Amino acid sequence: MKPPPQPPSSSAQSAQLVTRYLPLISVNLIVVTILFCAIAPLAEAQTFTTLVNFNGSNGANPLFVVLVQGTDGNLYGTTQGNGFTQQNNSSMQTAGTTSSGTVFKITPSGALNTLYSFCAKSKCADGSAPYGGLMLGTDGNFYGTTFSGGAFGAGTVYKLTPTGTLTTLHSFNYSDGANPYDALVQGTDGNYYGTTEAGGAHGLGIVFKITPQGTLTVLHSFNSSDGSEPEAGLIQGSDGNFYGTTYNGGSSGSYGTVFKISPTGVLTTLHLFDENEGRAIVSGLVQGSDGKFYGTASLGGTLGYGTFYTITVTGTLTVLHDFDGSDGSAPNLLLLGTDGNFYGTTISSGANGDGTVFKATPQGTVTVLHSFNQTDGALPFAGPAEATNGNLYGVTQLGGSTNEGTVFRLVVGLGSFVEAVPISGKVGTVVKILGTSLTGATSVSFNGTAATFTVVSASEITTTVPAGATTGTVQVVTPSKKLLSNVAFQVTQ
Repeated sequence: MKPPPQPPSSSAQSAQLVTRYLPLISVNLIVVTILFCAIAPLAEAQTFTTLVNFNGSNGANPLFVVLVQGTDGNLYGTTQGNGFTQQNNSSMQTAGTTSSGTVFKITPSGALNTLYSFCAKSKCADGSAPYGGLMLGTDGNFYGTTFSGGAFGAGTVYKLTPTGTLTTLHSFNYSDGANPYDALVQGTDGNYYGTTEAGGAHGLGIVFKITPQGTLTVLHSFNSSDGSEPEAGLIQGSDGNFYGTTYNGGSSGSYGTVFKISPTGVLTTLHLFDENEGRAIVSGLVQGSDGKFYGTASLGGTLGYGTFYTITVTGTLTVLHDFDGSDGSAPNLLLLGTDGNFYGTTISSGANGDGTVFKATPQGTVTVLHSFNQTDGALPFAGPAEATNGNLYGVTQLGGSTNEGTVFRLVVGLGSFVEAVPISGKVGTVVKILGTSLTGATSVSFNGTAATFTVVSASEITTTVPAGATTGTVQVVTPSKKLLSNVAFQVTQ
């Protein structure tokens, strides 16, 4: 297993994670001081707030966690640990009373509640160390993965109700994968899709499908020539195929790949990275409104600090920006904001060496919005989420008052919107619409076609895709404003 860039902690598991990237982070701390003084980009006006300081009792050290909004308007996420004394790898596998990771709920204003603590069952049969975040299923439950634990110690897939009842859907057994890093995605067929960093036929990771009831199918086992060790999750493109990246493999330089895979498991390698384009691909892709995919490489590029790139569905890759340290290094998963720009974080460098939040235009202009300074967080391993109130929310792996990570909010002037769950479906499909201040809504439409609906709460409307609807924006009209969906709803046949 190859670790992500992370500083050391007292746990055996975190010690494994630090080995590969600590030298890079150390170098960045020295070099970036000079770079920032000379050419630091000016930050745009914004308001940054640390909402939560993790302290062990409420979780610790969130990793590849993009927060997700629930039907109640709150945000949900995970932490990989519960404090340094509770992360010993050997005790996780034997004690059964030690917690290793949490699922939490946080209000938009910052009130946090722990919903579930892992290792509640003997030998961590319920899983441990959830590296990735959650996804909201169409049934209103959350779905996620754990890196380790389960029946075979190789990680799990689980379902969690909004009130905190956990069901283990699958325990990986190495032959069918091991050690998932990132979140799942729900396909248009209602099944869930994801990757594991290890295991499979060649021990180099897999792509899998799992039904809501827990039946898992290995769709592809990586063999190095087509990539290896995928850490990032998948995205379903508008063409119905899934797209992802691998950390290693694919060429003599083994710099990683971009791939496409059909829902039935036919994999096509779209691109092999080289050093100038980037390497150490820990982040997945996001599809822009132009149909192209956008992503980041954590290392490499002409300056060695990582890149921001775009790639077509046929595999033509263009580097849009080379990070230089002053604007951060080791960039993460991107968010396509409602303004058409991309938002992300870098794990390290920036003004204080602790990482940044940045905005990137589709043309590649990068602006630093915030530089972490340890007290307000450090080393964000995942990009931010945009809540339906228009604010950005994210987590850091370290920093804060106890150096065990934080939850932050960043206000950058984005407007409120609505989000459809799912984001595609045929006529008659039941759709949940998430939003803010939806009480009193007077109409719902799919690309101009009116739909019947029910206002469940101020943060949720239920509706169905109406006859005659076509692909386009979902609109909700409330007494105070018109709200549009953040992405176009794809009407399928």
